[in-house]
Amino acid sequence: MNRREFIEVVSASALSVAMPSLAAERKEGVWCYMLKLGTNMWCDCVPPKWGNLKPDEMPYKAPSDYLRCDDALWRELTDKARAAGFNMLLMDLAEGIQYPSHPELAVKGSWSPEKLRKELARLRAIGLEPIPKLNFSTAHDIWLKDYSRMVSTKKYYQVCADLIRDVAELFGHPRWFHMGYDEETAGHQSRYQYVVVRQGELWWHDFLWFVGQVEKTGMRPWMWSDFIWKHKEDFLKRMPKSVLQSNWYYHEKFDPKDHRVKGYLDLNEGGFDQIPTGSNYSCTENFAGTVDFCRKNIPVERLKGFLMAPWRHTIPHWRGDLVSAIDIAGRVIRE
Repeated sequence: MNRREFIEVVSASALSVAMPSLAAERKEGVWCYMLKLGTNMWCDCVPPKWGNLKPDEMPYKAPSDYLRCDDALWRELTDKARAAGFNMLLMDLAEGIQYPSHPELAVKGSWSPEKLRKELARLRAIGLEPIPKLNFSTAHDIWLKDYSRMVSTKKYYQVCADLIRDVAELFGHPRWFHMGYDEETAGHQSRYQYVVVRQGELWWHDFLWFVGQVEKTGMRPWMWSDFIWKHKEDFLKRMPKSVLQSNWYYHEKFDPKDHRVKGYLDLNEGGFDQIPTGSNYSCTENFAGTVDFCRKNIPVERLKGFLMAPWRHTIPHWRGDLVSAIDIAGRVIRE
């Protein structure tokens, strides 16, 4: 057992002692709900269908110089998620907190370290294990402000290492850390005014560097797995098994010939631990379909749980979609 595995086991055991009900749920795996604290992860990307919304309502409009997260709604949703049977909360941080090493990344309303720690304590007390997420994909890193235009430079590495250490310490060295790392392609940035895409050896150099930085803190790296869709051979050969995988697919029909659905099968072929990701983003049937498909195709020892990602800002305008995501997943959890 290596250091990362030891800390993961100890962290889970400690949490189970603190929350016996959560320990019982662990036998059935993780049920994780994702909430956005920060939102500055898309650049100049406003699809036409969102054009009639107000600026702070647009799901992909960035950047903003203030935090688009409603505290009362955050608390309501986390309470509802726990009542529905979720036992983990993936917190999409971005500009949502004040980083001790880099306060310049904060915006108006970013949570102070004290506010964050108080909320983490509340979440743990009600039975939700908080897991941090920072997206280091160049398609979703505008929250890094000027540093997002310094990718793969000495300064960039220094800042990102600082932020990973900050988050590890603020969260009390949680067992997992989500690095994002999705959609780093020219196509996904086609509406951006500033485009950065790492490819080939540079992609692997930086990715493995991030894995190393996360593991230094004792956390297990977690990522979106869409890189495997077009790089299967390289992925299976070079991706460390220590990295927890979340393939994602948000539609109703699960056709194994669809490269996005096939991602679950390819990851299983490679022997990776998985937390499949569903959503109510495109339809209401997807999450139940995700659970059904993956339970049939991924061995229980590698199926660590499921993640519901509604992909909406935590603001009153999107309350309906956010609550619906909880209700949809809750029905599946209770089955």
